[in-house]
Amino acid sequence: MIRLGPSSLGIDHRERGYFDGWMALAVAALLIVGLMALYSQGMGRPGQGVFPKQLMFLAIGGVPFAAFFFIDPPLWRKTTGVMYFLNLALLALVLIAGSSGGGAQRWLNIGPMQFQPSEMSKLVAVLTLATYYADRTDRVTTLGTYVGSLLYILPSLVMVFLQPHLGATLVILSIWGAISIAAGVRWRYLLGTVGLVAIVLATAITVPGILRDYQRDRVRAMFVKDEKGSDYQAFRAAIAFGVGGVAGTGYGKGEQKAGGFIPEQHNDFIFTVVGEEGGLMVGTLVLGAFGFLFLRMWLAMVRSTDPYPRMLMAGSLALLGFHTLVNLGMNLQILPVVGLWLPFLSSGGTALWLCLAVAGLALNLSRPERPRPF
Repeated sequence: MIRLGPSSLGIDHRERGYFDGWMALAVAALLIVGLMALYSQGMGRPGQGVFPKQLMFLAIGGVPFAAFFFIDPPLWRKTTGVMYFLNLALLALVLIAGSSGGGAQRWLNIGPMQFQPSEMSKLVAVLTLATYYADRTDRVTTLGTYVGSLLYILPSLVMVFLQPHLGATLVILSIWGAISIAAGVRWRYLLGTVGLVAIVLATAITVPGILRDYQRDRVRAMFVKDEKGSDYQAFRAAIAFGVGGVAGTGYGKGEQKAGGFIPEQHNDFIFTVVGEEGGLMVGTLVLGAFGFLFLRMWLAMVRSTDPYPRMLMAGSLALLGFHTLVNLGMNLQILPVVGLWLPFLSSGGTALWLCLAVAGLALNLSRPERPRPF
């Protein structure tokens, strides 16, 4: 039983064996909605689009989910060094021999499948940064520890940015910020860094040669509408939401979807399928599922009395939350298109495996006193 009042920040010792079924239900609901949206998006397309592959990816995703659900988190802490340098090696390999597509070089070919190390680097950032701060709890408020955390993630940030993958770079920064807050660093350090990051981003956007032309065009499209150019995806997404209205066109009956008017609809713009065919009502339910999942993660985080699990949950929440907010902002023309998928709904093996690994870790952390087999 969870105690109310001041002691509610801790976990009652009687909660041994506790399992957050509500969190698991939210994850399952989002996975089902994602599969339904991808099945609908593939209607009338050769081989049913990406839906069969997504089913295969989901089956394989049981492995990372189980690993992070059953293995005791302190074991990940012991392997931090191996994970850190393996991640850097894979990111370097991408820059040297990775496959390209869409103006970026982000993938490694493994047989018939592609693996995207920049996705793995997000989870590695969660695990390694939590360990970094947990090993320095006695001096976490010092400037040296804070600067050290920035230097710690700098190599992966640089290599991900060079792919280029601005979206993943921002995700890693959000993870760093969330874990730093959970660790208890001084706010003046964080605010100063936020200001510095804002200056760097503004410089990158305004000074030619730092960002690719297509990246600058996507930012520019937020302010100067170009319905036939860089703003095309967001413009067609707005049409899809408008056609859906309140009740939607009905499952499998989306006209924008059927006409193939929205590029990458199965990935970055999968929410337009939900909005067009399910309308405002279903779209709101999906947003509610995301909100409920994040609420359960936040509650598990604040109830933790151990800094390490608390920081792991903070990083996990930042990873999924940042992806969700930015993706929905892209779909609704609030934010520029930066290539971030919607958790549990968008297609893609590496993205889905990452989400399932984070879900397994979050469910594991929600029951910290449960005896584990490893």
